[in-house]
Amino acid sequence: MEVFITLIPLFFVTAWVYASAGLGGGSTYLALLFLFQFPYTEIPKVALLCNLVVVSGGLYHYIRTKNLSLSLVLPFCVTSIPFSYLGGRMVIPKEYFLALLGFSLLIAGLRMFFSQSLISKERNVEKQKIWWMGLPVGAGLGFLSGLVGIGGGIFLAPLLYFMGWGSPKQIAASSSFFIFVNSLFGLMGQWTKEAAFMETSGFLFLLLAVFLGGQVGSRLSVGKLSPFVLQRITSLLILAAAGRIFWKFL
Repeated sequence: MEVFITLIPLFFVTAWVYASAGLGGGSTYLALLFLFQFPYTEIPKVALLCNLVVVSGGLYHYIRTKNLSLSLVLPFCVTSIPFSYLGGRMVIPKEYFLALLGFSLLIAGLRMFFSQSLISKERNVEKQKIWWMGLPVGAGLGFLSGLVGIGGGIFLAPLLYFMGWGSPKQIAASSSFFIFVNSLFGLMGQWTKEAAFMETSGFLFLLLAVFLGGQVGSRLSVGKLSPFVLQRITSLLILAAAGRIFWKFL
């Protein structure tokens, strides 16, 4: 239980920061759980559960304020739903899981660190282009989401920003919805496996922490500290976890 005393505030802050941008925080939960040496069979389930808890509150807020555009996010979700379930069902050796997790964290960390260069001005949305791009991208991100426990929003959001598809609030809402469906169906796939939580009470406290952090983040700004500073601190943590994974393979 001692390890959870350290993780609870870290999960709370993670949920707070990510929820303010419409994200769930899956990449950071994965990094933290790996750094604290949790069994690799538990890591995806915990990350996906935390994603669901965090984005549910933000998604309700975006729906209520009419910022969610289904026409923007639906092309990505059509293929991500079955592929996230398929990824969640797959049983892979620990070495392969860690390799995929390491590469996922490396890409996510680099994406966060250099995020400012990805932002583009809002453009008119071309529906055919969204479907043409959304179907394969959704399939890939959905499969990765279910397999390792990353929601996919951290990759979808910069793509939408780069293409200029939607306002910042619309993109945040789309990311929240995408994370929600990926996490839900990825978790359903993960739950077909027999691995169980080692300490249920500790995980319940983590879920409570991300719920409270997500509620704060979806309603308030992150405060006086620049969001880009927080983002870079988080990216360094993710990159450190990726580096530790790759170090094990040397």
